[in-house]
Amino acid sequence: MLTILLLILGMMPGVAWLIFYLHEDIEHPEPKRLIFYTFLAGALITVFVLQFQVFVNNWALARGYEPYSFVSFLLLGGVEELFKFLAVYLAVSRRKEFDEPVDAMVYMIVAALGFATVENVASVFQSSAALYPSPGPLETTILRFVGATLLHTLASGVVGYYWGKALAKHGHYSGLIIKGLLIAALLHAIFNYLIIKSEPIALPLIFLVFVALFIFKDFEKLKHPKENNII
Repeated sequence: MLTILLLILGMMPGVAWLIFYLHEDIEHPEPKRLIFYTFLAGALITVFVLQFQVFVNNWALARGYEPYSFVSFLLLGGVEELFKFLAVYLAVSRRKEFDEPVDAMVYMIVAALGFATVENVASVFQSSAALYPSPGPLETTILRFVGATLLHTLASGVVGYYWGKALAKHGHYSGLIIKGLLIAALLHAIFNYLIIKSEPIALPLIFLVFVALFIFKDFEKLKHPKENNII
């Protein structure tokens, strides 16, 4: 019973944000099966991310970069953003339903939520087993909801925005996607650095709110690319 409860707690932030973002795309909703495939792809890609991050972390340590340094966060965050993009690219980008610029942003966010949900479940179980004073499972769920889960959606939303711009312009795919990945990695690194270095936690959350204002605006731009001079 406890295992089921912890699993539900871990899944709640991802599901809640998924409902929110899908409501934003209610004018032209994506097929539910593709949403599920993309969410699952984002979740499954965590296995490969973990392995690759171990390699990158060892590489960084061998070159003198300290753990929890900004460069370390940038590299590890970049790995996550790249693999989330690959999850979407491999899972749905060649489907006929992937037919609007805003779709890139929608599916990137969905994959990010699948990825974040695996992290959330692991964090909730870890907090329940902690032997030292730490946030409990409920507190962990709340913190992940307003923190790391939102971060994943915003960072992947940036990648989706630049991917969507490339689709709207029918060109410059590599350049725009790489730009999105670099910005996403930077956002990831800044947030993680603030989490480690700042007290209280309000500063990282303020940073996310600030970023969210731009991402939600970008989401609206891709819904109507002609009116916003994206094409």
